[in-house]
Amino acid sequence: MSERRRCTILSPTAILGYGFPEESFKRGLKMRPDVIAVDGGSTDPGPYYLGAGKPFTNREGVKRDLKFMIAAGLDLQIPVIVGTAGGSGAKAHVDWALDIVREISEELGKSFSVGVIYADIPKELVKKKFVEKKIEALAGVPNLTFEMIEGSTNIVAQMGYEPMIDALDKGCDVVLAGRAYDPACFAAVPIRMGFDPGLAMHAGKILECAAIASSPGSGSDSVIGIIEADHFSLMTLNEERRFTKESTCAHTLYEKSDPYHLPGPGGMINLDEVAFTEFPETVEVSGSKFIPSDPYTVKLEAATCVGFRTISIAATHDPIMMGQIDSIIEEVKNRVSKLIPDIFDKVKIHIHEYGKNGVMGPWEPEQSVGGHELVLLIDVLGPDQKTADSVCSLLRSSLLHFGYDGRVSTAGNLAFPFSPSDISVGEVYEFSLYHIMELDESEITGLFPVKEVQI
Repeated sequence: MSERRRCTILSPTAILGYGFPEESFKRGLKMRPDVIAVDGGSTDPGPYYLGAGKPFTNREGVKRDLKFMIAAGLDLQIPVIVGTAGGSGAKAHVDWALDIVREISEELGKSFSVGVIYADIPKELVKKKFVEKKIEALAGVPNLTFEMIEGSTNIVAQMGYEPMIDALDKGCDVVLAGRAYDPACFAAVPIRMGFDPGLAMHAGKILECAAIASSPGSGSDSVIGIIEADHFSLMTLNEERRFTKESTCAHTLYEKSDPYHLPGPGGMINLDEVAFTEFPETVEVSGSKFIPSDPYTVKLEAATCVGFRTISIAATHDPIMMGQIDSIIEEVKNRVSKLIPDIFDKVKIHIHEYGKNGVMGPWEPEQSVGGHELVLLIDVLGPDQKTADSVCSLLRSSLLHFGYDGRVSTAGNLAFPFSPSDISVGEVYEFSLYHIMELDESEITGLFPVKEVQI
């Protein structure tokens, strides 16, 4: 154990760029944290951002948050760590974040060292591991093929805390990590200081979403985690909210199919013996353990382009149309298929019915239309943008003027909130890799080398 009796972690916001009240952040700084850490991304927004190499967070928002964090880190002489920088954590995303850091350096008039850790995995290595049968599909994910590997644009792996500790050992003031296990950026400093990995990783699991785990929850507010020898404590920095036993326990279940065993790079957070104790200002958590895995594994993520999308948003207020909407949609599809048989077979069509089952789809228990209006989202996926545009246009116009039983008005069946009514969305991606890959011991840090950049 380190001579330090505690490690204090400041988590400013749920995702870098989501913002935080300046007052909350400053209140956290007064507690003299040992590290300022933040999760910079997620797969929640879907595969597009990873596949296209684009951020899903606003650049000005990210810069605003980072500027506060870096200025405070330099002033207190503590590290600033960003996990999954740029949103999805591929090289393009990390470099995007690094450009923002350069701008902040100029505006602050400060020089500092940045540890850049890319998470991109070469396709040849993935193919080699595939041949060696060292890649396994997660539950519900198709088995991997060479075609899936080759068709992927950016392949990344979730790194653990080890490469971040390597960056800190090199003296980096700021760490920009590519795709990373969400708790890793919070756990790196306490583990480096000698605190229990189970407590550090479990604390990171909650801190990565900051005040979302408090009550009332917020994705845009700061919190503090304090790790000690046999437990960790959580504290909000805004008097409007606080951690409760229920909110903390509930967030432990967040995005997990098994609430007691949380797998990640190199091992599993085991919560079989976890205990939550609520105090007026804090919640104390004990009993968390980290069980190393043998072999060491990481999760691969990648996306591939599957076509181009065009959408059109329309609505109806006609109860006669709403009462037979499913049969109308099927008949319109049938008519369009006869008009353009060569093109129709090349596209996928999905018309979402918001007000009926647009959210739940086939899992919606209530199948009748209960409201007085219905929104139709026409979604066409084609092999190219021109084809998707053409089919969406024909579907939209056919639905607009379709003559259904009992129709009174012939002026048009639909109301459109936008002009132009059809929107060319562009490339569409789907996840191609969501698999577990085994690593040899030499690959654990070698796969995620630290690049030191003097800003």
